Amino acid sequence: MKILRQIGLTALVIVAGLYVWITYVPAAHPLLERLGLFDLLGIEPAQAQVVPENNRRGGGSISVITAVVTEKALADRINAIGDGRALRSVTVRSNAVGVITDLPLTAGAFVESGSVILKLLDEEEQIALEQARIELENARTDAARVERLRGSGAATEVRLSESELALRSAELAVRQAEFALSQREVKAPISGWIGILDLEQGDRVNAQDVLVTITDRSDILIDFRVPDRVVGKMTVGQTFDLAALGLRDLELTGQISAIDSVVDRASRTLLVQGRVSNAEDLLRAGMAFSVNLTFPGPTMLSIAPLAVQWSSEGPFVWAVREGKAVQVPVAIVQRNSEEVLVSSDDLVAGDEVVTEGVQTLREGAEVTVQTQDATAAARAAGATL
Repeated sequence: MKILRQIGLTALVIVAGLYVWITYVPAAHPLLERLGLFDLLGIEPAQAQVVPENNRRGGGSISVITAVVTEKALADRINAIGDGRALRSVTVRSNAVGVITDLPLTAGAFVESGSVILKLLDEEEQIALEQARIELENARTDAARVERLRGSGAATEVRLSESELALRSAELAVRQAEFALSQREVKAPISGWIGILDLEQGDRVNAQDVLVTITDRSDILIDFRVPDRVVGKMTVGQTFDLAALGLRDLELTGQISAIDSVVDRASRTLLVQGRVSNAEDLLRAGMAFSVNLTFPGPTMLSIAPLAVQWSSEGPFVWAVREGKAVQVPVAIVQRNSEEVLVSSDDLVAGDEVVTEGVQTLREGAEVTVQTQDATAAARAAGATL
């Protein structure tokens, strides 16, 4: 008895479920017809479809809202994380040994190219230069005297050559002394910003000691990697969007400045260098950036997301042609928040597809297209009543 009761209860639940499915889910009728369920139960498909009266108008047509199919290029989007570095960065080192006597620098200040960064004690070099200049003056005087004697025949050619050689040696000695003195001053090789200093006046520096780093951050270079599938789509000068991970509200636009020539075998990615202007001086070397590149692809059909329906055979849309609903299969290529890009052999740009009222549609059903304004007004009137 218990088994018979369970069987009867199960059959009752199945019958009730079929009734609800047939009566309140008209979109399932094509599937039920293909399965032969209507013939098995002795139900006419036309009787099984229940259409609310407020969805029908004169002549039995169904009121629907449609949207026009448009065309849009399929976009290939690449997101990458890049490391920022300064346009130019120079580490200044000392070429001489000495004690710092003048340090006209301020940490974080901007320096112009050629300006003096620091001076070393140069008393010895000053003395050497003065002595070289005295020797040069003596050599010039001696050369002039020998030249006069040559005119009177009192000086030989050998003596003349010796005086000229002495004059040339004295000139080179002056140049050597001037160079040694110039090494006691350290000048900025580029224009840029000074970092934090670790020097004080009176410190002793040795040759090749790091004195300061000068950074030109007027532009920031960003190194990032892209997959090899977009190698042929990138060009130098191409623009892209980016954002500093620490400054999310700052919208930036950069340009590709260099593209590497070799794809990394391990990651199958290509190194790309971008460049972004830092006119407002908000960016710093070492920052991380989110890089977004978009590459336009083939043109696809664009439809509203509400127009896409699903059946056992896949996605489709209801197209309105000559006042009747026609089921058109589509293939979804890309889904966005505001649109769906699809491909279809039976759908073209300019077709109308149903976005509201799809629940009661069947193949070949007559439809009446309503505008969005009329539908909104009807809903408002119904809410008032």
